[in-house]
Amino acid sequence: MTAGYGSGDGRPAGAEPDDASGSTAGRPGPLPPRIEPQPGSTWSTPPSGGTDPARLVPAPRPERPVPPNTGQWGPPPTQFGGAGHHGPGAPTAAPGPAAYPTAAPGPGAYPTAAPGFPGVAGYPPPGPAGTAPSTTAGYPGGPAHWPASPPADRPTRRRWPAVLATVAVVVLAAVAGLQAYQLDRLGDRLTDTDRRLAQAQDGDLARLDGLDKRAETLEKQAGAAFNPEAVASAVLPSVFRVRAGEFTGTAFAVGKPASGGGTNLFTNFHVVEAVWDGGGREVFLERTSQRFPATIVKVDKTNDVAHLRASGKFSGLVTAPAAAKSGQQIVVVGAPLGLEDSVTTGVVSALRPAQGGSGPAIQFDAPINPGNSGGPVINGSKEVVGIATAKARNAEGIGLAVPIKVACDGFKIC
Repeated sequence: MTAGYGSGDGRPAGAEPDDASGSTAGRPGPLPPRIEPQPGSTWSTPPSGGTDPARLVPAPRPERPVPPNTGQWGPPPTQFGGAGHHGPGAPTAAPGPAAYPTAAPGPGAYPTAAPGFPGVAGYPPPGPAGTAPSTTAGYPGGPAHWPASPPADRPTRRRWPAVLATVAVVVLAAVAGLQAYQLDRLGDRLTDTDRRLAQAQDGDLARLDGLDKRAETLEKQAGAAFNPEAVASAVLPSVFRVRAGEFTGTAFAVGKPASGGGTNLFTNFHVVEAVWDGGGREVFLERTSQRFPATIVKVDKTNDVAHLRASGKFSGLVTAPAAAKSGQQIVVVGAPLGLEDSVTTGVVSALRPAQGGSGPAIQFDAPINPGNSGGPVINGSKEVVGIATAKARNAEGIGLAVPIKVACDGFKIC
């Protein structure tokens, strides 16, 4: 296409605009690249003179190509930091003739882009004042340059470490406070537990004291309770069968050991009467196939009591400090008809005073037979209360015993 350059060019049709003989006044350089108008668009009317709106802008000649995307005057001005370089550190060109020239309005000038001129693809259209891109005046399609925006303020240093430290301190303080509160409550609970434990221990001690006292009472009651088995077990080792000549009876050790050694024993006078009257003094104690010699020391014919002494040492029985009472349960131990270690039980029937030249007597209902004479009568406390002496003839359940106090007072060995 060889369209003309417009009515303001002043050259004949078909002449080369940049001929060597031609003048270049008012033409600073090569023509801008050809821009095809968009369909339906028209050129705006220049303010004075200029080209016809119906005519299109001619394309540049092939032998003078325009550098791509650089505009009519080459690289963009250096006051914006140069092509592709923006920022405060870019060099700035000094003002003066080196700046891009601006075509003066007149017959030979190119028309400026009208407000309706289409924009170049890839560049936004002009906007409000202060935000529109900068273009070369009077040349549509020139490169757009945005003014360098001032650098944003440098973000302040993050304060997360300080915040985290503060939060950690608060959490630790809360945890410490909670632990202190829990320790305080634990101390209170421990104090209350100690108090209740002390009260429980006091109550237990009181109950134990009560149980001890009750146990003592029960022991006394148990001791007072009649137990023939226990009585017999405690008494039998101190009871012997006495053989005096042709007669047999029973004897028992009593009191402490004799002063010259040996053991003191009690029996009835009528058991050793034949030996004593015959001038003899020796008798024999028999127990479990064992035989021990004994001597008749002294006799009391009135109360029917004889004092024996053996050379061997035997455990003596304890005598009761008080007299027997009616209804008291007793155990009688002896060798009836020569049968040693025989035990019978009964109660004290009555206390009989001395009559007809005989001393007082204890009446009991425990069965006795010949051979029981001289045997001990024991109460529930394992104490000797009397010496079995006789039984009523032609009657059952009537036995007699010499009170132990009478024997002890007469011989002084208890």
